[in-house]
Amino acid sequence: MGVLQAVLLVAALAVVHKPFGDYMARVYTAETDWRVEKVVYRLAGVDASAHQRWTGYARAVLGFSFVSIALLYAMQRLQPLLPLNFGRGAVPPSMAFNTAVSFVTNTNWQSYVPEEVLGHGVQMAGLTVQNFLSAAVGMAVAVALVRGFTGNGSGRIGNAWVDITRACTRILLPVSAVAAIVLVALGVAMSLAPGLQVTGLDGQAHTLATAPIASQEAIKELGTNGGGVLNANSAHPLSNPGGASNLLEIFLLLVIPVSLTRTFGTLVGDRRQGHALLAVMGTLWAAMLAVTWWAETHPNGPAALAAGAAMEGKETRFGIDASVLWAVSTTGTSTGAVNAMHDSFTGLGGGTVLFTMLIGEVAPGGAGSGLYGILVLAVIAVFLAGLMVGRTPEYLGKKLGRREVTAAALSALAMPTAVLLGTGLAMALPATREALNNTGAHGLSEVLYAFASAGNNNGSAFAGLTATSPFFQIALSIAMLMGRFVPIIAVLMLAGSLASRQRVPATAGTLPTTGPLFAGLLGGTVVLVGALTFLPALALGPIAEALS
Repeated sequence: MGVLQAVLLVAALAVVHKPFGDYMARVYTAETDWRVEKVVYRLAGVDASAHQRWTGYARAVLGFSFVSIALLYAMQRLQPLLPLNFGRGAVPPSMAFNTAVSFVTNTNWQSYVPEEVLGHGVQMAGLTVQNFLSAAVGMAVAVALVRGFTGNGSGRIGNAWVDITRACTRILLPVSAVAAIVLVALGVAMSLAPGLQVTGLDGQAHTLATAPIASQEAIKELGTNGGGVLNANSAHPLSNPGGASNLLEIFLLLVIPVSLTRTFGTLVGDRRQGHALLAVMGTLWAAMLAVTWWAETHPNGPAALAAGAAMEGKETRFGIDASVLWAVSTTGTSTGAVNAMHDSFTGLGGGTVLFTMLIGEVAPGGAGSGLYGILVLAVIAVFLAGLMVGRTPEYLGKKLGRREVTAAALSALAMPTAVLLGTGLAMALPATREALNNTGAHGLSEVLYAFASAGNNNGSAFAGLTATSPFFQIALSIAMLMGRFVPIIAVLMLAGSLASRQRVPATAGTLPTTGPLFAGLLGGTVVLVGALTFLPALALGPIAEALS
Protein backbone atom coordinates (compact mmCIF):
# COMPACT_ATOMS: atom_id res chain seq x y z
CA MET A 1 0.00 0.00 0.00
CA GLY A 2 2.83 2.40 0.86
CA VAL A 3 4.53 1.80 -2.48
CA LEU A 4 1.25 2.44 -4.31
CA GLN A 5 0.77 5.75 -2.52
CA ALA A 6 4.30 6.86 -3.37
CA VAL A 7 3.84 5.81 -7.01
CA LEU A 8 0.56 7.74 -7.28
CA LEU A 9 2.19 10.80 -5.74
CA VAL A 10 5.20 10.70 -8.07
CA ALA A 11 2.93 10.12 -11.08
CA ALA A 12 0.81 13.16 -10.21
CA LEU A 13 3.91 15.32 -9.78
CA ALA A 14 5.27 14.06 -13.11
CA VAL A 15 2.03 14.99 -14.89
CA VAL A 16 2.08 18.63 -13.72
CA HIS A 17 5.86 19.09 -13.73
CA LYS A 18 6.16 20.32 -17.31
CA PRO A 19 3.03 22.48 -17.70
CA PHE A 20 3.19 24.01 -14.23
CA GLY A 21 6.95 24.59 -14.38
CA ASP A 22 6.70 26.27 -17.78
CA TYR A 23 3.74 28.33 -16.59
CA MET A 24 5.76 29.68 -13.66
CA ALA A 25 8.58 30.55 -16.06
CA ARG A 26 6.09 32.57 -18.13
CA VAL A 27 4.82 34.30 -14.99
CA TYR A 28 8.26 35.66 -14.18
CA THR A 29 9.16 36.64 -17.76
CA ALA A 30 5.82 38.17 -18.87
CA GLU A 31 6.19 41.74 -20.12
CA THR A 32 2.64 42.81 -19.26
CA ASP A 33 0.99 43.22 -15.88
CA TRP A 34 -2.52 42.25 -14.89
CA ARG A 35 -4.90 45.06 -14.00
CA VAL A 36 -5.04 44.03 -10.36
CA GLU A 37 -1.23 43.99 -10.25
CA LYS A 38 -1.10 47.55 -11.61
CA VAL A 39 -3.45 48.62 -8.83
CA VAL A 40 -1.13 47.05 -6.25
CA TYR A 41 1.91 48.83 -7.74
CA ARG A 42 0.07 52.15 -7.80
CA LEU A 43 -1.03 51.84 -4.18
CA ALA A 44 2.47 50.84 -3.09
CA GLY A 45 4.16 53.54 -5.16
CA VAL A 46 6.21 50.96 -7.06
CA ASP A 47 7.76 51.46 -10.49
CA ALA A 48 7.14 48.04 -11.99
CA SER A 49 9.38 48.75 -14.98
CA ALA A 50 12.52 49.37 -12.89
CA HIS A 51 14.98 46.51 -12.57
CA GLN A 52 17.01 46.36 -9.39
CA ARG A 53 20.57 45.47 -8.51
CA TRP A 54 20.99 42.94 -5.74
CA THR A 55 21.27 45.62 -3.06
CA GLY A 56 17.95 47.20 -4.04
CA TYR A 57 16.30 43.79 -4.31
CA ALA A 58 17.60 42.86 -0.85
CA ARG A 59 16.38 46.13 0.67
CA ALA A 60 12.92 45.52 -0.77
CA VAL A 61 12.73 41.93 0.53
CA LEU A 62 14.09 42.79 3.98
CA GLY A 63 12.04 45.95 4.35
CA PHE A 64 8.84 44.19 3.28
CA SER A 65 9.53 41.28 5.64
CA PHE A 66 10.32 43.34 8.70
CA VAL A 67 7.29 45.59 8.20
CA SER A 68 5.25 42.39 7.95
CA ILE A 69 6.69 41.19 11.27
CA ALA A 70 5.73 44.47 12.95
CA LEU A 71 2.18 44.40 11.56
CA LEU A 72 1.58 40.77 12.47
CA TYR A 73 2.93 41.39 15.98
CA ALA A 74 0.58 44.35 16.37
CA MET A 75 -2.43 42.31 15.19
CA GLN A 76 -1.80 39.69 17.86
CA ARG A 77 -1.33 42.24 20.62
CA LEU A 78 -4.51 44.05 19.55
CA GLN A 79 -6.56 40.89 19.04
CA PRO A 80 -9.39 41.98 21.42
CA LEU A 81 -10.11 44.90 19.05
CA LEU A 82 -10.33 42.74 15.93
CA PRO A 83 -13.43 40.98 14.60
CA LEU A 84 -13.97 37.26 15.17
CA ASN A 85 -11.77 37.28 18.28
CA PHE A 86 -14.31 35.16 20.27
CA GLY A 87 -13.26 36.85 23.49
CA ARG A 88 -9.66 35.71 23.22
CA GLY A 89 -7.23 38.21 24.69
CA ALA A 90 -4.01 39.75 23.50
CA VAL A 91 -1.22 37.27 22.76
CA PRO A 92 1.67 37.65 25.28
CA PRO A 93 4.58 39.75 23.92
CA SER A 94 7.24 37.05 23.54
CA MET A 95 4.75 34.62 22.02
CA ALA A 96 3.42 37.27 19.63
CA PHE A 97 6.96 38.13 18.53
CA ASN A 98 7.82 34.46 18.02
CA THR A 99 4.67 33.89 15.96
CA ALA A 100 5.18 37.02 13.85
CA VAL A 101 8.76 36.04 13.04
CA SER A 102 7.69 32.46 12.45
CA PHE A 103 5.02 33.19 9.84
CA VAL A 104 6.95 35.93 8.01
CA THR A 105 10.00 33.65 7.68
CA ASN A 106 7.85 30.82 6.25
CA THR A 107 8.59 28.75 9.40
CA ASN A 108 5.09 28.70 10.92
CA TRP A 109 6.27 27.31 14.25
CA GLN A 110 3.54 27.61 16.91
CA SER A 111 4.27 27.11 20.61
CA TYR A 112 0.62 27.29 21.68
CA VAL A 113 -2.78 25.73 20.99
CA PRO A 114 -4.03 27.84 18.04
CA GLU A 115 -7.75 27.25 18.57
CA GLU A 116 -7.46 28.49 22.17
CA VAL A 117 -5.15 31.47 21.65
CA LEU A 118 -6.13 32.98 18.29
CA GLY A 119 -9.47 34.03 16.86
CA HIS A 120 -10.38 33.74 13.21
CA GLY A 121 -9.56 37.42 12.59
CA VAL A 122 -5.85 37.05 13.34
CA GLN A 123 -5.77 33.61 11.71
CA MET A 124 -7.20 34.82 8.41
CA ALA A 125 -6.00 38.43 8.12
CA GLY A 126 -2.64 37.80 9.76
CA LEU A 127 -1.29 34.26 9.55
CA THR A 128 -2.94 33.23 6.29
CA VAL A 129 -1.86 36.41 4.52
CA GLN A 130 1.72 35.69 5.53
CA ASN A 131 1.34 32.14 4.22
CA PHE A 132 0.98 33.73 0.78
CA LEU A 133 3.55 36.48 1.17
CA SER A 134 6.36 34.46 2.78
CA ALA A 135 6.09 31.80 0.07
CA ALA A 136 6.09 34.52 -2.60
CA VAL A 137 9.26 36.02 -1.13
CA GLY A 138 11.07 32.67 -1.28
CA MET A 139 10.02 32.14 -4.89
CA ALA A 140 11.09 35.67 -5.80
CA VAL A 141 14.58 35.17 -4.37
CA ALA A 142 14.95 31.90 -6.28
CA VAL A 143 13.99 33.57 -9.55
CA ALA A 144 16.38 36.44 -8.83
CA LEU A 145 19.23 33.94 -8.47
CA VAL A 146 18.28 32.31 -11.77
CA ARG A 147 18.40 35.75 -13.42
CA GLY A 148 21.91 36.07 -12.05
CA PHE A 149 22.92 33.04 -14.10
CA THR A 150 21.12 34.27 -17.23
CA GLY A 151 22.27 37.90 -16.95
CA ASN A 152 25.06 39.14 -19.14
CA GLY A 153 26.88 41.94 -17.41
CA SER A 154 24.08 44.33 -16.39
CA GLY A 155 24.05 43.41 -12.70
CA ARG A 156 20.24 43.63 -12.69
CA ILE A 157 18.21 40.75 -11.22
CA GLY A 158 14.62 41.93 -11.65
CA ASN A 159 12.09 43.74 -9.49
CA ALA A 160 11.28 42.27 -6.07
CA TRP A 161 7.86 43.94 -5.86
CA VAL A 162 6.81 42.56 -9.23
CA ASP A 163 8.10 39.07 -8.46
CA ILE A 164 6.33 38.90 -5.09
CA THR A 165 3.07 40.27 -6.48
CA ARG A 166 2.98 37.94 -9.47
CA ALA A 167 3.70 34.90 -7.32
CA CYS A 168 0.61 35.73 -5.27
CA THR A 169 -1.79 36.76 -8.03
CA ARG A 170 -0.83 34.26 -10.73
CA ILE A 171 0.37 31.17 -8.83
CA LEU A 172 -0.48 30.94 -5.15
CA LEU A 173 -3.97 32.47 -5.08
CA PRO A 174 -5.51 30.60 -8.04
CA VAL A 175 -4.00 27.21 -7.20
CA SER A 176 -4.87 27.42 -3.51
CA ALA A 177 -8.44 28.50 -4.35
CA VAL A 178 -8.96 25.40 -6.49
CA ALA A 179 -7.26 23.20 -3.89
CA ALA A 180 -9.51 24.58 -1.13
CA ILE A 181 -12.63 23.69 -3.10
CA VAL A 182 -11.36 20.15 -3.64
CA LEU A 183 -10.50 19.82 0.05
CA VAL A 184 -14.02 20.89 1.04
CA ALA A 185 -15.39 18.25 -1.33
CA LEU A 186 -13.18 15.68 0.42
CA GLY A 187 -14.60 16.60 3.83
CA VAL A 188 -12.25 19.30 5.16
CA ALA A 189 -14.18 21.75 7.36
CA MET A 190 -14.91 25.34 6.30
CA SER A 191 -16.73 27.46 8.87
CA LEU A 192 -16.52 30.85 10.57
CA ALA A 193 -18.09 29.47 13.73
CA PRO A 194 -15.81 29.22 16.80
CA GLY A 195 -16.84 25.61 17.39
CA LEU A 196 -19.52 22.96 17.35
CA GLN A 197 -21.35 21.70 20.41
CA VAL A 198 -21.33 17.91 20.45
CA THR A 199 -22.20 15.18 22.91
CA GLY A 200 -19.37 12.72 23.46
CA LEU A 201 -19.56 9.00 24.05
CA ASP A 202 -19.40 9.76 27.76
CA GLY A 203 -22.67 11.68 27.48
CA GLN A 204 -20.99 14.98 28.30
CA ALA A 205 -21.20 18.15 26.16
CA HIS A 206 -18.01 19.16 24.38
CA THR A 207 -16.99 21.98 22.07
CA LEU A 208 -15.33 20.82 18.87
CA ALA A 209 -13.14 23.63 17.53
CA THR A 210 -13.61 24.56 13.91
CA ALA A 211 -12.48 27.30 11.53
CA PRO A 212 -12.24 28.13 7.81
CA ILE A 213 -9.81 25.22 7.63
CA ALA A 214 -9.92 24.23 3.96
CA SER A 215 -8.83 27.63 2.64
CA GLN A 216 -5.97 27.86 5.12
CA GLU A 217 -4.98 24.22 4.72
CA ALA A 218 -4.59 24.74 0.96
CA ILE A 219 -2.10 27.62 1.14
CA LYS A 220 -0.46 26.13 4.22
CA GLU A 221 0.64 23.15 2.10
CA LEU A 222 1.03 24.86 -1.29
CA GLY A 223 3.29 27.56 0.12
CA THR A 224 5.30 25.00 2.15
CA ASN A 225 4.25 26.92 5.24
CA GLY A 226 3.04 24.49 7.90
CA GLY A 227 1.41 25.64 11.10
CA GLY A 228 -2.34 25.37 11.27
CA VAL A 229 -5.55 26.51 12.83
CA LEU A 230 -5.87 23.37 14.97
CA ASN A 231 -3.32 22.05 17.43
CA ALA A 232 -3.47 18.53 16.01
CA ASN A 233 -2.49 20.04 12.67
CA SER A 234 -2.99 17.83 9.61
CA ALA A 235 -3.65 14.82 11.85
CA HIS A 236 -7.01 16.37 12.80
CA PRO A 237 -9.96 14.77 10.98
CA LEU A 238 -11.41 18.20 10.19
CA SER A 239 -8.16 19.15 8.45
CA ASN A 240 -7.31 15.82 6.87
CA PRO A 241 -10.25 13.40 6.96
CA GLY A 242 -8.91 10.48 4.94
CA GLY A 243 -6.49 8.93 2.47
CA ALA A 244 -7.53 11.06 -0.51
CA SER A 245 -7.14 14.36 1.34
CA ASN A 246 -3.86 13.15 2.80
CA LEU A 247 -2.40 12.37 -0.62
CA LEU A 248 -3.65 15.67 -2.06
CA GLU A 249 -2.08 17.67 0.76
CA ILE A 250 1.28 15.92 0.29
CA PHE A 251 1.01 16.68 -3.44
CA LEU A 252 0.39 20.36 -2.67
CA LEU A 253 3.43 20.71 -0.46
CA LEU A 254 5.68 19.11 -3.10
CA VAL A 255 4.30 20.57 -6.33
CA ILE A 256 5.96 24.02 -6.34
CA PRO A 257 9.47 22.89 -5.26
CA VAL A 258 9.41 20.03 -7.78
CA SER A 259 8.04 22.13 -10.64
CA LEU A 260 10.48 24.97 -10.00
CA THR A 261 13.26 22.74 -11.33
CA ARG A 262 11.46 22.81 -14.69
CA THR A 263 11.09 26.59 -14.34
CA PHE A 264 14.83 26.82 -13.73
CA GLY A 265 15.69 24.73 -16.78
CA THR A 266 13.33 26.78 -18.96
CA LEU A 267 14.69 30.12 -17.77
CA VAL A 268 18.36 29.17 -18.28
CA GLY A 269 17.59 27.75 -21.72
CA ASP A 270 18.66 24.19 -20.96
CA ARG A 271 16.04 21.98 -19.36
CA ARG A 272 18.61 19.27 -18.72
CA GLN A 273 19.99 21.52 -15.97
CA GLY A 274 16.66 21.33 -14.21
CA HIS A 275 16.51 17.58 -14.73
CA ALA A 276 19.86 17.19 -12.97
CA LEU A 277 18.65 19.13 -9.92
CA LEU A 278 15.39 17.20 -9.87
CA ALA A 279 17.27 13.90 -10.03
CA VAL A 280 19.31 14.83 -6.96
CA MET A 281 16.24 16.04 -5.07
CA GLY A 282 14.24 12.95 -5.98
CA THR A 283 17.02 10.54 -5.08
CA LEU A 284 17.51 12.12 -1.66
CA TRP A 285 13.76 12.14 -1.01
CA ALA A 286 13.42 8.48 -2.02
CA ALA A 287 16.40 7.46 0.12
CA MET A 288 15.02 9.23 3.20
CA LEU A 289 11.60 7.71 2.55
CA ALA A 290 13.02 4.18 2.30
CA VAL A 291 15.10 4.48 5.49
CA THR A 292 12.28 6.02 7.52
CA TRP A 293 9.73 3.49 6.28
CA TRP A 294 12.07 0.60 7.16
CA ALA A 295 12.75 2.07 10.61
CA GLU A 296 9.05 2.47 11.41
CA THR A 297 8.15 -1.03 10.23
CA HIS A 298 11.12 -2.63 12.03
CA PRO A 299 11.03 -1.01 15.49
CA ASN A 300 13.36 -1.97 18.32
CA GLY A 301 11.37 -0.82 21.34
CA PRO A 302 9.57 -3.43 23.51
CA ALA A 303 6.12 -1.83 23.10
CA ALA A 304 6.51 -1.48 19.34
CA LEU A 305 7.84 -5.02 19.03
CA ALA A 306 4.84 -6.34 20.92
CA ALA A 307 2.50 -4.40 18.64
CA GLY A 308 4.35 -5.49 15.51
CA ALA A 309 5.01 -1.93 14.27
CA ALA A 310 5.64 1.60 15.54
CA MET A 311 2.05 2.88 15.52
CA GLU A 312 2.39 5.11 18.59
CA GLY A 313 1.63 8.71 17.66
CA LYS A 314 0.20 7.81 14.24
CA GLU A 315 -3.39 8.04 13.07
CA THR A 316 -4.93 4.64 12.38
CA ARG A 317 -6.71 6.03 9.33
CA PHE A 318 -3.30 6.75 7.75
CA GLY A 319 -1.09 4.03 9.20
CA ILE A 320 2.68 3.87 8.97
CA ASP A 321 2.97 4.23 5.19
CA ALA A 322 1.06 7.49 4.81
CA SER A 323 2.57 8.89 8.02
CA VAL A 324 6.11 8.25 6.82
CA LEU A 325 5.36 9.60 3.34
CA TRP A 326 4.08 12.80 4.92
CA ALA A 327 6.92 13.09 7.45
CA VAL A 328 9.70 12.79 4.86
CA SER A 329 7.94 15.16 2.48
CA THR A 330 7.18 17.82 5.09
CA THR A 331 10.70 17.86 6.58
CA GLY A 332 12.19 17.86 3.08
CA THR A 333 10.17 20.90 2.00
CA SER A 334 10.30 23.29 4.98
CA THR A 335 6.55 22.81 5.35
CA GLY A 336 6.30 21.71 8.98
CA ALA A 337 2.74 20.40 8.75
CA VAL A 338 2.41 16.96 10.33
CA ASN A 339 -0.09 14.11 10.27
CA ALA A 340 1.73 12.10 12.95
CA MET A 341 3.76 12.78 16.09
CA HIS A 342 7.42 12.81 15.04
CA ASP A 343 8.43 12.51 18.70
CA SER A 344 6.97 8.98 18.65
CA PHE A 345 8.98 7.84 15.63
CA THR A 346 11.72 5.30 16.29
CA GLY A 347 15.23 6.54 16.96
CA LEU A 348 16.29 5.87 13.36
CA GLY A 349 13.03 7.11 11.85
CA GLY A 350 13.05 10.33 13.86
CA GLY A 351 16.75 10.80 13.16
CA THR A 352 16.18 10.44 9.42
CA VAL A 353 13.45 13.09 9.22
CA LEU A 354 15.68 15.31 11.36
CA PHE A 355 18.61 14.76 8.98
CA THR A 356 16.32 15.60 6.05
CA MET A 357 16.07 19.09 7.54
CA LEU A 358 19.73 19.31 8.45
CA ILE A 359 20.95 18.78 4.87
CA GLY A 360 19.29 22.09 4.10
CA GLU A 361 15.80 20.96 3.09
CA VAL A 362 16.67 20.49 -0.57
CA ALA A 363 14.79 17.23 -1.04
CA PRO A 364 13.05 19.00 -2.73
CA GLY A 365 12.99 22.06 -0.45
CA GLY A 366 10.54 24.86 0.22
CA ALA A 367 8.73 27.18 -2.17
CA GLY A 368 11.70 28.92 -3.74
CA SER A 369 14.08 28.17 -0.87
CA GLY A 370 14.59 24.63 -2.13
CA LEU A 371 15.71 25.84 -5.56
CA TYR A 372 18.06 28.55 -4.34
CA GLY A 373 19.34 26.22 -1.61
CA ILE A 374 20.36 23.48 -4.02
CA LEU A 375 21.81 26.03 -6.48
CA VAL A 376 24.03 27.31 -3.67
CA LEU A 377 25.22 23.75 -3.06
CA ALA A 378 25.70 23.32 -6.81
CA VAL A 379 28.04 26.31 -6.77
CA ILE A 380 29.98 24.72 -3.90
CA ALA A 381 30.08 21.36 -5.71
CA VAL A 382 31.42 22.96 -8.90
CA PHE A 383 34.00 24.85 -6.84
CA LEU A 384 35.17 21.61 -5.23
CA ALA A 385 35.40 19.98 -8.66
CA GLY A 386 37.50 22.90 -9.88
CA LEU A 387 39.89 22.41 -6.97
CA MET A 388 40.27 18.75 -7.89
CA VAL A 389 41.31 19.45 -11.48
CA GLY A 390 43.03 22.77 -10.91
CA ARG A 391 40.67 24.87 -13.04
CA THR A 392 38.60 27.97 -12.41
CA PRO A 393 35.12 26.63 -11.71
CA GLU A 394 32.26 27.50 -14.05
CA TYR A 395 28.52 26.93 -13.74
CA LEU A 396 25.96 27.75 -16.42
CA GLY A 397 28.47 29.80 -18.35
CA LYS A 398 29.57 31.92 -15.39
CA LYS A 399 33.00 31.76 -13.83
CA LEU A 400 32.88 31.39 -10.06
CA GLY A 401 35.36 33.56 -8.24
CA ARG A 402 36.04 34.46 -4.63
CA ARG A 403 32.96 36.64 -4.28
CA GLU A 404 30.59 33.98 -5.59
CA VAL A 405 32.04 31.18 -3.49
CA THR A 406 32.07 33.39 -0.38
CA ALA A 407 28.38 34.20 -0.85
CA ALA A 408 27.57 30.52 -1.33
CA ALA A 409 29.54 29.58 1.79
CA LEU A 410 27.77 32.25 3.88
CA SER A 411 24.40 30.93 2.73
CA ALA A 412 25.33 27.33 3.51
CA LEU A 413 26.80 28.11 6.96
CA ALA A 414 23.99 30.29 8.33
CA MET A 415 21.63 27.46 9.22
CA PRO A 416 24.21 25.19 10.93
CA THR A 417 25.41 28.15 12.99
CA ALA A 418 21.89 28.92 14.21
CA VAL A 419 21.08 25.26 14.92
CA LEU A 420 24.25 24.26 16.74
CA LEU A 421 24.69 27.45 18.76
CA GLY A 422 21.03 27.44 19.77
CA THR A 423 21.05 23.78 20.76
CA GLY A 424 24.30 24.11 22.69
CA LEU A 425 23.08 27.17 24.59
CA ALA A 426 19.75 25.52 25.41
CA MET A 427 21.40 22.37 26.75
CA ALA A 428 23.82 24.43 28.84
CA LEU A 429 21.06 26.16 30.80
CA PRO A 430 19.62 24.20 33.77
CA ALA A 431 16.24 25.90 33.51
CA THR A 432 16.00 24.92 29.87
CA ARG A 433 16.83 21.29 30.56
CA GLU A 434 13.97 21.24 33.07
CA ALA A 435 11.58 22.03 30.19
CA LEU A 436 12.31 18.61 28.69
CA ASN A 437 9.81 15.85 29.21
CA ASN A 438 12.50 13.31 28.29
CA THR A 439 16.11 12.97 29.38
CA GLY A 440 19.14 11.41 27.74
CA ALA A 441 19.53 10.99 23.99
CA HIS A 442 15.86 11.56 23.23
CA GLY A 443 15.82 14.81 25.20
CA LEU A 444 18.78 16.09 23.16
CA SER A 445 16.98 15.04 19.97
CA GLU A 446 13.96 17.12 20.98
CA VAL A 447 16.03 20.28 21.47
CA LEU A 448 18.12 19.65 18.33
CA TYR A 449 14.94 19.10 16.33
CA ALA A 450 13.42 22.35 17.64
CA PHE A 451 16.40 24.45 16.54
CA ALA A 452 16.75 22.50 13.27
CA SER A 453 13.09 23.23 12.58
CA ALA A 454 13.55 26.93 13.38
CA GLY A 455 16.89 27.37 11.62
CA ASN A 456 15.61 25.65 8.49
CA ASN A 457 12.28 27.55 8.61
CA ASN A 458 10.42 24.24 8.80
CA GLY A 459 8.10 24.67 11.77
CA SER A 460 7.42 21.05 12.68
CA ALA A 461 8.11 19.92 16.24
CA PHE A 462 9.43 16.76 17.85
CA ALA A 463 7.15 17.56 20.82
CA GLY A 464 8.08 16.55 24.34
CA LEU A 465 9.62 20.02 24.74
CA THR A 466 7.88 22.89 26.54
CA ALA A 467 8.89 25.78 24.29
CA THR A 468 6.72 28.52 25.80
CA SER A 469 9.40 30.03 28.06
CA PRO A 470 10.79 33.47 27.08
CA PHE A 471 14.16 31.84 26.34
CA PHE A 472 12.79 29.47 23.73
CA GLN A 473 10.45 32.09 22.27
CA ILE A 474 13.34 34.50 21.67
CA ALA A 475 16.08 31.95 20.89
CA LEU A 476 13.96 30.16 18.30
CA SER A 477 12.94 33.52 16.81
CA ILE A 478 16.61 34.43 16.36
CA ALA A 479 17.25 31.06 14.73
CA MET A 480 14.33 31.64 12.34
CA LEU A 481 15.55 35.11 11.40
CA MET A 482 19.11 33.93 10.90
CA GLY A 483 18.08 30.83 8.96
CA ARG A 484 15.86 32.88 6.63
CA PHE A 485 17.47 36.24 5.99
CA VAL A 486 21.22 35.53 6.11
CA PRO A 487 20.86 32.99 3.25
CA ILE A 488 18.56 35.37 1.36
CA ILE A 489 21.09 38.20 1.58
CA ALA A 490 23.91 35.85 0.57
CA VAL A 491 21.88 34.41 -2.33
CA LEU A 492 20.99 37.87 -3.63
CA MET A 493 24.64 38.91 -3.34
CA LEU A 494 25.53 35.80 -5.35
CA ALA A 495 22.84 36.67 -7.91
CA GLY A 496 24.14 40.22 -8.29
CA SER A 497 27.72 39.08 -8.69
CA LEU A 498 26.76 36.51 -11.31
CA ALA A 499 24.58 39.01 -13.18
CA SER A 500 27.58 41.34 -13.42
CA ARG A 501 29.67 38.70 -15.15
CA GLN A 502 29.69 38.03 -18.88
CA ARG A 503 28.83 34.53 -20.01
CA VAL A 504 31.80 32.47 -21.18
CA PRO A 505 31.63 29.69 -23.78
CA ALA A 506 32.04 26.10 -22.64
CA THR A 507 35.43 24.52 -23.33
CA ALA A 508 36.86 21.03 -23.17
CA GLY A 509 37.74 21.66 -19.53
CA THR A 510 34.26 22.76 -18.50
CA LEU A 511 32.53 20.36 -16.10
CA PRO A 512 29.25 19.14 -17.67
CA THR A 513 26.43 19.90 -15.25
CA THR A 514 23.63 17.91 -16.85
CA GLY A 515 24.68 14.29 -16.49
CA PRO A 516 25.01 11.59 -13.83
CA LEU A 517 28.55 12.68 -12.91
CA PHE A 518 27.43 16.13 -11.83
CA ALA A 519 24.28 14.78 -10.17
CA GLY A 520 26.42 12.37 -8.14
CA LEU A 521 28.84 15.15 -7.23
CA LEU A 522 26.02 17.45 -6.14
CA GLY A 523 24.20 14.75 -4.17
CA GLY A 524 27.44 13.76 -2.46
CA THR A 525 28.14 17.38 -1.57
CA VAL A 526 24.68 17.78 -0.01
CA VAL A 527 25.03 14.67 2.13
CA LEU A 528 28.70 15.22 2.99
CA VAL A 529 28.23 18.83 4.10
CA GLY A 530 25.26 17.83 6.28
CA ALA A 531 27.04 14.82 7.76
CA LEU A 532 30.29 16.63 8.54
CA THR A 533 28.39 19.45 10.19
CA PHE A 534 25.88 17.54 12.28
CA LEU A 535 27.20 14.00 12.77
CA PRO A 536 28.54 14.66 16.31
CA ALA A 537 25.19 16.07 17.45
CA LEU A 538 23.26 13.29 15.74
CA ALA A 539 25.54 10.69 17.35
CA LEU A 540 24.62 11.97 20.81
CA GLY A 541 20.90 12.10 20.00
CA PRO A 542 18.98 9.96 17.49
CA ILE A 543 21.87 7.65 16.58
CA ALA A 544 22.52 6.80 20.24
CA GLU A 545 18.80 6.23 20.75
CA ALA A 546 18.56 4.00 17.67
CA LEU A 547 21.46 1.85 18.89
CA SER A 548 20.18 1.57 22.46
